[in-house]
Amino acid sequence: MSASVSCLRTETSSLRHDGRVVWHGVDLGWAYSELLNGIQRSTGCLQRSYDVLHDALVRMALTRRESSVPRPHAYLRTVVKNLLIDRYRDEARWTELPDADGPDAGVVYGVAPSAEHMADLNQRLRALQIVVDCLPPRCREVFWLFCVEGDTQAEIAARLGISLKRVERHVARAMIDIRAARREIAA
Repeated sequence: MSASVSCLRTETSSLRHDGRVVWHGVDLGWAYSELLNGIQRSTGCLQRSYDVLHDALVRMALTRRESSVPRPHAYLRTVVKNLLIDRYRDEARWTELPDADGPDAGVVYGVAPSAEHMADLNQRLRALQIVVDCLPPRCREVFWLFCVEGDTQAEIAARLGISLKRVERHVARAMIDIRAARREIAA
């Protein structure tokens, strides 16, 4: 007898003379062999099968307190069938997102941002554009190459013919101005 079956022994279970354990009128040997195998064929997963059977037995125990069930095996099968239908409906509500490393990384199909989210993004982008437009031309160019194009500071210094230290200063100034603008938006 498995540990799951022995956990179900309560004052409502009894051991028959032929060695079968009956709980609320249900032969637990049958439930944990035949019925569990049928559930596993439906779910394709042993652990989910145990979950469904456990939930069905709990529902049956709660129902048995309220009324008497004339055919407990048939009732348990009906509860299992309804639980499986509920699980399939719940799983159908969810969709898998594409892999973060796959070709469609960052693209989520069928999910549109809310109007509030879009308004917030537009406000932030306008504020960023204003800050970038207020930067001196060389600082703006360094910021663009570093943050948007993804060039390293050494590549920017070589491309523009300026020192690495000057590139670092331009990037730092742009970041400080952007942080200040961000604080103003948040306030």
